[in-house]
Amino acid sequence: MKNHLLLGLLAAAAVPAATAQAEVLVSGIVDVLVDGGNNYSWQKVELPGTKCGNGSQYKFFIHRSDTGSQNLLFMFEGGGACWDYDTCSGRAGVLGAANPNGLTDDYMQQFTAKYVSPIVNGADPGLPFRSRKDLVTKDWNIVYMPYCTGDVHVGNNTVTYTDSTGAQPPLTWHHSGYSNTLAAANYAKTQFPSVNKLLVTGFSAGGTATASAYYFVRRITNPARGYYLNDSGPIYLAANVNDRSRALHDKIRQSWNLNSVFSQLPASFDQNNMGTINRMVAMEFPNDQLAYTAYTRDYNYSRFSYERFLTPNDKESVLSYWKQDQDRLVAELNLYNNFSYFIPHARPINESHCTTIITFVGAHACQRMEKKRWYEYVSEPWQNWKCNSEFVPMDTFLSRFINENQRIRIYEPANGYNDDDPGMDILAPLINGALGG
Repeated sequence: MKNHLLLGLLAAAAVPAATAQAEVLVSGIVDVLVDGGNNYSWQKVELPGTKCGNGSQYKFFIHRSDTGSQNLLFMFEGGGACWDYDTCSGRAGVLGAANPNGLTDDYMQQFTAKYVSPIVNGADPGLPFRSRKDLVTKDWNIVYMPYCTGDVHVGNNTVTYTDSTGAQPPLTWHHSGYSNTLAAANYAKTQFPSVNKLLVTGFSAGGTATASAYYFVRRITNPARGYYLNDSGPIYLAANVNDRSRALHDKIRQSWNLNSVFSQLPASFDQNNMGTINRMVAMEFPNDQLAYTAYTRDYNYSRFSYERFLTPNDKESVLSYWKQDQDRLVAELNLYNNFSYFIPHARPINESHCTTIITFVGAHACQRMEKKRWYEYVSEPWQNWKCNSEFVPMDTFLSRFINENQRIRIYEPANGYNDDDPGMDILAPLINGALGG
């Protein structure tokens, strides 16, 4: 199940019976491991003209606060991307698009939507000997955007993809993310006409959607205060043909007809350099709080970005490309006073992909995580690393970022803290093993 949307995964193929049984197993294991999930009442919304990649009706879901909150969470789900027959049909597996067969009416009762995001559920799930902890988004109104178009929720094209093997007939695919996103935002405005705090967020492809669609969602909903949190969906700078992310950007620009979307953005965005989306958002909304989070050792999104475009493409080469692009991103974000970043080094869950999914165990950052000196092993002899500055968990970051409007910038150095954590040694293999089932 590692390739089923769960944990910010990059894609999902059609789900056969054996995989469906594996999902039941995953749900059972995670239900034991974490006191997570939600039992919200969800309103299904189907709007004319919205559709999934296969042409079926697009569905998104709304949860209304039980306490009358005026805050709104606009959540973009992750799950890969596609631009050819293999990746859109589901045949490419982990490096293809999620939900190629569309969305079911009970989508919000299924594992991904129920468990995947503590931010949606308003609490960091508890573990044995670790209590469930409420988050700043507890009891907010929610617009939940499932992902089924393979275009990070902003494509604007209908394409016929041909099977290169000749085994299957051509596939007509609707990259309708842009229309779906605008329709949902306009509908949200009718349902929540007076929003105090708006948080737009998402993981993996949904993180990319956060960056690329924030301008539209924010303008339409017009909140008193705007917040944006991109989890592990960076749009890196790529002004030149030799820049590492340029090949990916050129491919999706063509397949998804992104120029038709780019033309709607203000002049602070350079259409020839997708990475300027960060500059545009920062400049257009100078009073909003913006943030990026990801792991330096993310070996899911980094594979997606470089594996099919660059050589060598072994793991360490791919991660080195990612680190260099991430360094450039951090330097860019440092130029804007309203941009935060929260970048831990690694955790052994889901190849270090996404910091805000399933559980915040291992989702912490320390600016001065350093190797211990010989005399510092007494209290925790199994741990080789020590935080010599403030140790900031994800829930603390979220509280400071949203409730206190603080700018937080933590870029953790290379370390093995999570690898040395005996609790992680137990938790990570159980979750990863279940996902691999």
